[in-house]
Order: sequence, then C-alpha cells, then structure tokens
Amino acid sequence: MDLTRLLRPNSIAVIGGGAWCQQVVLQSERMGYSGQIWPVYPKANEVAGHQAYARLEDLPAAPDAVFIGINRHATIEAAQVLSRMGAGGAVCFASGFSEATAEDVTGGALQDQLIKAAGDMPILGPNCYGFINALDGALLWPDQHGATPVDKGVAILTQSSNISINLTMQKRGLPIAYMVTCGNMAQTSQAQIAASLIDDPRVTAVGLHVEGFKDIREWEALAAKAHDKGIPLIALKVGASEKARAATVSHTASLAGSDAGAQALLARLGIPRLSTLPEFLETLKLLHCYGPLPGGSIASISCSGGEASLIADMAVGTGLNFPNLSKDKKACLRDALGPMVALSNPLDYHTYIWRDEEAMARAWSGMTGDDIDLTVSIVDYPTTDPADWACATQAALRVRAETGARFAVAATLPELLPDTVAQELMTGGVVPLMGLREALSATRAATQISAPATDPICLPGKVDATTTLTEAQAKQALAECGLLIPQHRTVRDAAEARNAVQKLQAPFAVKGVGLAHKSEHAAVRLGVSAADVADVARDIGTEEILIEEMITGPVVELLIGVVRDLAHGFVLTLGAGGLMTEILRDTVSLLVPSTADDIRVALGSLNIAPLLTGYRGQSAADMDAIISAVQAVQDYVMQNADTLGEVEINPLLCTPDTAVAVDALIRKA
Repeated sequence: MDLTRLLRPNSIAVIGGGAWCQQVVLQSERMGYSGQIWPVYPKANEVAGHQAYARLEDLPAAPDAVFIGINRHATIEAAQVLSRMGAGGAVCFASGFSEATAEDVTGGALQDQLIKAAGDMPILGPNCYGFINALDGALLWPDQHGATPVDKGVAILTQSSNISINLTMQKRGLPIAYMVTCGNMAQTSQAQIAASLIDDPRVTAVGLHVEGFKDIREWEALAAKAHDKGIPLIALKVGASEKARAATVSHTASLAGSDAGAQALLARLGIPRLSTLPEFLETLKLLHCYGPLPGGSIASISCSGGEASLIADMAVGTGLNFPNLSKDKKACLRDALGPMVALSNPLDYHTYIWRDEEAMARAWSGMTGDDIDLTVSIVDYPTTDPADWACATQAALRVRAETGARFAVAATLPELLPDTVAQELMTGGVVPLMGLREALSATRAATQISAPATDPICLPGKVDATTTLTEAQAKQALAECGLLIPQHRTVRDAAEARNAVQKLQAPFAVKGVGLAHKSEHAAVRLGVSAADVADVARDIGTEEILIEEMITGPVVELLIGVVRDLAHGFVLTLGAGGLMTEILRDTVSLLVPSTADDIRVALGSLNIAPLLTGYRGQSAADMDAIISAVQAVQDYVMQNADTLGEVEINPLLCTPDTAVAVDALIRKA
C-alpha cells in the first residue's frame, strides 16, 4: 500500500471545525507547511483563518492527506467519499471502534465498515492522533507536541498516542523527522507504515513502540527492506503475546513464557530490543549519528576515578568490553597527560589539563582508534554555571572533526547534559548520551543490529491442539524425522514385561504411560534389572508400561521444546533438562526454522554450556549429534505445522558420541 501522498502531502484537508481540527491547521502552519490546507466544515465560513468548504465534493482537488476529526459514524461516510474522490489517505481520529468492543458490541462491526468504506485508500487508525512530518511541516496532529523542523532525523512509530506526545517533548538533542501513531491499525499496519517511511532518504533510523505483531510476513519484509537500505530498526516491545496453548502440560510451555516468542522474533529480524523509553531515545540518537556499531569495544575517559569505576562496573554483563591500551595510545596519552596519570581503559585523566582545550582534545583523541567502536567522555555539566565546562564541549567537537572517530559525551545523570549542549554536540557529529545506564544500553543495542534470517518463519495452524500422544507414539513420530530414541517395548502386564526384556539390554528405564509428569507420580524407575522388571511394572500400576534400554554415560541432559505461538510462530526452546529444568530455568528461545549455526550459538549462550564443551577435563558432548536432534524436532514441527500444539524432549541425554531422546511429548489436533 502506497502511503507517500498521505505521509508527504502537498495538500491537507481537515474535516471538522472543533478545537482538535483547528489545532491540525495551526500546527502545520507553525511548522512552516507550504502546501494547501482545506478545512471542510459546513457550519462556518472559515476555520483557523482558512476558507472552509461545506462538502468534500467542493474541494479544489482530491486531497493528499485528510484528518477526519468527526464522530465514528460520520467518519465511515467521509472515508467512503474520500476513497471515491481518489484522496491519498486519511487519519481517523475518532474512537469507539474495535478498541471499545468490550463495552460496545458495535465497535468491531463499525471498524469492518470503515475498512470497507476506505477501500484502497490508506487510513491510519482509527483511534489515533495521526502523524507529524517535521521534514515538510505537515502535521495531521490535533494536540501539543515538542517537535521542531529538521532536515533529516529518525522516525518513531507507536501504538500509543499519549506516549507519542511525550516522546516529542524530549530534550535530548534527538532530531525527530516523523512521529506516527498507529491506533487500531484497522487497515494499515505498523510494519507497512515503517516500510513506507524508510523510502524517505531523510530518515536515518526507525524506532518502533510495539504492543503486538500483526502479520509476521509483513515484519519479515520490513526487516529485509530496512537491511537492504541500511536503515537500522529498534523496538520497544511491551505486553504479553497471546499463547495458543490449551493447558500447560510441558516444561517448555511454562519456561518459554509469554514473551519468549516476541524476543525470538525480534532477534531473528535483527532488531534490537530496548526496555525503557530513555534507552529507546538514546539508541535512536546514537544510530542517527553513526548507524550500527561494528562491535562492542569501547573506551571511556573521565576526570574522576569514581566515574571510571562506575562505567566499568555498569558494563559488566552487557557484552561490551574495554580493550587494553596499545603502545601507540599510551605514547599519545603520556605526551598529553604527563607522568602523573596512570594509563588504562577506562581512563581517569584527572584535572591537570582541564580548561586546556587543545590538551584535552589530544588526550581524548588518544582514546580513539580502529580498535575502538565508540569512545565515551563522561562529562556532567553543572546546573549552576556550566560556562567552565565549555572546554569539554569544544574538545569533544575537535576530536570528532580531527579524527572522524565515533565519539560520545555522556552524563552520569540525564539532567546534567543541557539540551543546548546536546544540540551543539549533535550539530558537530558528537552524540550526547544522557545517563550512563542508558548510554551503555544504547551502545549495546547499536552492536546488535544484524541481517534478518532469510528463511521464512514457520507459521502455525489455528486449531485446538488438545490430543496428547503417548510417549511411545511421540518418540516414534519424531524418530521418523531422524531423532534417536532408545530401544523400547510397550507392555500391559508383568508377563509381557518379562518377555519384552528378553530382546532388550539391561539396565532398563520403566515408565508409566498416560501421565504428563511421570516423575511426580513416581512412575519413572531407572536402573531396573531384567529380574526386577515385572515387579516394578506391577508397582507402577498404569494400564500400559514403557520399558526402555537406558542410555549410560551422559555428559549433560538437555531440554528441546517447541510451543505454538500464534503471534510469532513456533517457539523453539533449548535449555537444561532433566531434574534441572525447573531448578535452573536455564533456557534460550529461537523460532522454527533455525539454522545449525543459530542452534550452536544458542546452546553456547546457556549457563550450562561449559558442560557441553567438557568442563574441567570431563568429556565434551557430541555437538553435531545434539544439533541433529534439534533439527529432527524442527523437521517434525514443519511437517505438522497445521495441527501441532507443542513438542518436548526432556531429557535429551547427550554423551560424547550421541544424543538420545529418553522422554517425549507431543500435543496436536
């Protein structure tokens, strides 16, 4: 759907004459909009100083963008007329559509009518504030805002109009080119809007405040397009995804959690996820200045040992690192700082050179280089008289101009970097970062932008997956896809048990059939001899008994689980298995299908990863066999996607030369 005319209009029509609609006219005028503005309001001759037209049909031409600021029933009628006229698109301000269905049963029906009335004409909303285009001064926006005209900048899309207002009020030096609210997304989705915005070469990065993913294929297309164009995307994902599970009968379903699918989807799309609005804004600022960072090697400089220690401690666990200083760097720093300063990274350069702009620039330049992805100078500007700190601003600007290095000035507290200073630094190509935690989060996110996966996500069917296969049935189904399982027999009484073990090799695992969590019912007995099988089977007491050859010498026990998530696909969870599953809760989630490399990296991120590679001289697990087991499970999922609810292998016993599933669960339609 082409949103060009709507988002970058040469003419704007405003339907309605109330205070909201008058604001739309005034906001565009104040931003310097040079196109035509046509109010449509039969009860007055003019609106906000512009000639008013009684009907849409009276307009000089079909408008490019329309703000429909009338009630919900009239909105539907107006959309139909505009569609017939060939308008470029409309913002539907009215509420009372699908978001009100719980209180008003007509809301959903009215939204369907609106979609039909709009036809091929793009609409934003309903129940949304519209958008700000600060590049061209076009504001279909009915309220206050803090945006200012810019030549280039970031685009922000949010499903919350109130959050969008707040974000425009930021005083962080971030140039916002577009602020777009999505509302109910009745017809035009967030991914479609973002895909249109990145066609504007003046957009440097896109921030997405996401409550839910509507169409996975659209998000895959957006990520691919953004990567091809070199436009980084970041997301602030909130809310819980809707899990399609009738009951939590597996460990996987409880461990994966409602948010695992969203996290796995964003990672697969190469979109970093932020958790707070300040981190979101600081990341956009960093990306606007420098784009994605090639790595996580940073250098820190400050005139306080306290600040040097603070950033070093705060960086622990972020994946960022402080490389040791090279000989060349030490020589440069020693020349600028003299013999009294201990040289290290993070660097405390004391205050010997304070106010000497040239010496400060030389010292700070010494902390840049090809091995440093971002250099951060920690500077807190006093709220009383910041004049004495101008030397720090100028030194930072000199470093950027003379070295071309990626350089940031970061305040430990957000309020200690004034907006005027932030603007000056941004103009000179230095990124001002407000708050050390936010600075580190932004830096980390800028390193996580990557190419999206090329394989389409496997999408599940919308069925009631309420049938649970027996363990033997589940194992056999997975074995047909290449999963290794133990030799086994299913019996019904002690006599059959005695006969069955004649063809199997002891020791045995004897299990009750038909129980979701067998260990909780004492229905799993291990290390059973051939002589004791009949008595153990009788003691377990279930109608059917599963007897298996035990796998000996495991290095580690793993969990492989897949749950259907209608919002994101099939969530593949890997983690510590067996008795440690619920105790350690050590898991990582991907989406099906994932490549062998993805699986290997995911396994390496687990806390139990050292066991896989041979901890303290112990034997290593056969990683190729483990990956083959995971891929066998994925193959089964993809072959049964339309009917599958969940699959779980727990545990997968991993030895130095094999990986065998000794328990399996499948739930499907």
